[in-house]
Parts: sequence; structure tokens; C-alpha cells
Amino acid sequence: MKLKIATWNINSVRLRIASVVRLLQENSPDILCLQETKCPQGQFPSAPLKEMGYGHIAEFGQKGYHGVAIISRLPFHRSHSKSFCGKEDCRHIAIEVETPHPLQLHNFYVPAGGDEPDAEVNDKFAHKLQFLKEMLTWSKAEAKDKDVFKAVVGDLNIAPFEHDVWSHKDLLKVVSHTPVETKGLNEIIAAGGWTDVMRKSVPEPEKLYTWWSYRARDWRESNRGRRLDHIWTNSSLASRYRGMSILKECRDWQQPSDHVPVMAEFTL
Repeated sequence: MKLKIATWNINSVRLRIASVVRLLQENSPDILCLQETKCPQGQFPSAPLKEMGYGHIAEFGQKGYHGVAIISRLPFHRSHSKSFCGKEDCRHIAIEVETPHPLQLHNFYVPAGGDEPDAEVNDKFAHKLQFLKEMLTWSKAEAKDKDVFKAVVGDLNIAPFEHDVWSHKDLLKVVSHTPVETKGLNEIIAAGGWTDVMRKSVPEPEKLYTWWSYRARDWRESNRGRRLDHIWTNSSLASRYRGMSILKECRDWQQPSDHVPVMAEFTL
């Protein structure tokens, strides 16, 4: 069977539910992972999704901030969430999908980290670094089970490589591309034996972006992007990877998110 998994920071699912419906209609992913849903638990706008055949939804949300969800037309028999940094701030949700081979899918929303890349003066940046430390421990544990297909997706709020940003030199001191963040994320990838499938398709030094600031008058012309959204797989699933798409057209839709969806395809 073919399997398409998409990830998208939607920046308020209730505000942009029409865009979610459009994405599903035009691209038909089997599973869509959303971040920054900003939707209290139990108030997820599921009705139009279920009408389209996406009847399996796992959500972990709160009022106003953060939040993650997984929308699937494939049944899953278990969902769970993990807390990081002693906070119940809705940054992780996972499911086990009923495919011919067991598949675990983890959806993350890593803290953005604020504006100042100094943990001594910026609590948000300190939180982000602590989150990465705990995610490293989690990654090491996940690497032990090699008999299950595993994928990690989400807005990880870090552009780890030189050509994941429009200017490596200009962004070295900007949160999302500082050395301490990129080192931390790459350590997580290495510890879990994850394959960064986006860079498998588009190797360095080719530029690769998934986010463009709202501040740009013409985001395409300025093209000052960053790759903040990621899809990783374990080695078992990486061998089944067939390609990915960055759906830039969504950035031109009405009331767009500043992120665009990324979709990967596998043959199971």
C-alpha cells in the first residue's frame, strides 16, 4: 500500500479549517499532522473532516496557544501524549496506525524560543534548550525498537543546516539557527538513528524552506525562508520512502499560515 503523511503548522485550526479541508481535497494525504492548533481540548472542528472520510482524530489542545493534532482516514488503535519540561503545554501527540506493518507516528511542536538566544535572560529560550535535552533522551529510547516503522514529524522550530535558511551568516545569532539549537537537533537525529527524508530528496547545498515570515510584503520575491518543519523516519521506514513535496502554493491561500505543508510518500 501507498501511504502519504503530511505535516503543517496551521496557526489556529478553527481560523483555518477551510484551508485544512482544501489541503485534504487537493492532496489526499492519508494522515495529516497539525501543530499550533490553538484549540481547547474537545473543541476541534472535526465535522467537515469526518464528512470527507477522515474519521480518526487524535488531539491534544489548550486555549490560545500551542496544540497538536493528527487527522487520519486510516484507523489507529492507540494514541498518547508525552509531556516535556514538566509542562502540560500540548507539544506532542503520537498514534499507532493499523497498516500491514505496525507504524508509530510522533507529531511534535518544539518551543519557538522567543527572540533573544540567551538562556540566562530569556526563559523561552531556556525552555527550548531544556525541551531539546529531554527530546534527546526520548530519541535514544525510541532507537531501541527497530521492528516497528517509526516517523517523527512537526514544527521543530529549528533550521539545522546551512542551506535551511536564506542566509547562514545573517541568522547564526537568530533563534532557530543558532549553533546551540542546530547542534541539539542534530544530536537528536543521530541518537535515534533517524533519516531526515526531506534532505534525502533535496541534499545540501540546495536551499530548502517551509516557513516565510508574515513581515515580507512579497514572500516569494524576497524568499527569506527557513526550514522549520521536518519529517524523519527510522531506518526501517526510510527504506520505504518514495519522495516528498513542499506545498508552497498554500502560502498564497487566503489567510495563510506562515508555514506550508510538507508531505512524504511511502510504500509499505
